[in-house]
Amino acid sequence: MKYKNIQAVSIDDNQQNLMLVEAYANEIGVENVKNFLNPLEALKFLKKEQVDIIFVDYMMPELNGVDLIQKYRKHNKDVPIIMITAVGDDEDLRIDALEKGATDFLKKPLDYAEFNARVNNLLALRIAQLKLQDKALLLEDEIKKATAQIVKREHETLKVLGKTAEYKDPETASHIARVAHYSKLLAKKYGLSKKEQEVIFYASPFHDIGKVGIPDAILLKPAKLTDEEFVVMKTHAFIGYDILKYSESEFLKEGATIALSHHEKYNGSGYPNGIKGDEIPLSGRIVAVADVFDALTSIRPYKKAWSFEDAKQLLIDEKEKHFDPQLVDIFIENIDEVRTIYEMFQED
Repeated sequence: MKYKNIQAVSIDDNQQNLMLVEAYANEIGVENVKNFLNPLEALKFLKKEQVDIIFVDYMMPELNGVDLIQKYRKHNKDVPIIMITAVGDDEDLRIDALEKGATDFLKKPLDYAEFNARVNNLLALRIAQLKLQDKALLLEDEIKKATAQIVKREHETLKVLGKTAEYKDPETASHIARVAHYSKLLAKKYGLSKKEQEVIFYASPFHDIGKVGIPDAILLKPAKLTDEEFVVMKTHAFIGYDILKYSESEFLKEGATIALSHHEKYNGSGYPNGIKGDEIPLSGRIVAVADVFDALTSIRPYKKAWSFEDAKQLLIDEKEKHFDPQLVDIFIENIDEVRTIYEMFQED
């Protein structure tokens, strides 16, 4: 069949006219023709269903052909519409119908040769239009696949870069993974969008990347640092920021923000800039909670791991001092999920 998948709709308040349009359509290969005597019922159908060509009479009760076309064009701009009229060469009507969205015209009584020529031309255009739409959908799908691959590679690169600090500080091998998941959990429960959660998840592993610039004698010292050594250690916040600040990646830009701000304290007593409250970027406040909790519950050369209860209590004691109180409450309320993350990411 020439037009196997083409769906036509014919609208006329005269049954004989409908039968003639359907017969002519069948003759040229259009076998799927749905007929309507009532234009309002036809319009309701057209707004719900996909069709490929419409035949509509002009003179009909309740809704004339021009008004039907105008209403339908608000819903669909592309489907060809042929107006069938018995009013002869009424130029005003033709112009009005064209302005409202008619594609072509046929005069009563219908002439098969003219019907054949005009309908075949419009269907050729419709089929070309559908093919272009299919190609556009195919291209859109290919673009989505390519974009997903790019995003996947970017995420893999971020994970590799995020492990840089491990080569200077072996104890952080699972620390950055737990901090990333704790941070994403906080971001989710805080109400951030999935995109914002993703950015924080992939940016948080860079919170301590500045440690690559700290001398081993200080970074790996198995004892408490002296005041002078601690001054040097604190520079890792600026170092991390300097490493990442000029990146075009949204993840690395946020990583720079986190590197610079995650040691700030809610009461302004932190470093490096001594900012407080909401002056501290939200991502920095989030990672501050995640980082400190994980540091407390992890073994270090200079300390034993704290229990969950003791670490929780410190967060509570430091509300409005070190930490954003809302974030502490969220963390404590979701401590079971925190424990799951903790148990999932342990050193081999």
